[in-house]
Amino acid sequence: MSPFIRIPLGLAIMVVGFLMVKKTEVVLSWFGQIPFAEQKFGPGGSRFFYKLLGVVVTFIGIFIATNVISGILEDLAGLLTHTTDPNS
Repeated sequence: MSPFIRIPLGLAIMVVGFLMVKKTEVVLSWFGQIPFAEQKFGPGGSRFFYKLLGVVVTFIGIFIATNVISGILEDLAGLLTHTTDPNS
């Protein structure tokens, strides 16, 4: 992917992840509580889950902006299809 697309896309995804962490109450009002998170993490588990999800989204944005995501996806595809890189 071209750096002219990859870097702004990664930055936009990082901003979305940051806002998910910063404005958790807004995200909670949009999507509601998550019964699984409330059960496993206790009261306030949905807020915690949305914050964790925001951190993960932020890291995915960083990986996209720095082009690390392509290596991660190649490794994942090789793992899931049981193929190996002939160059290694």
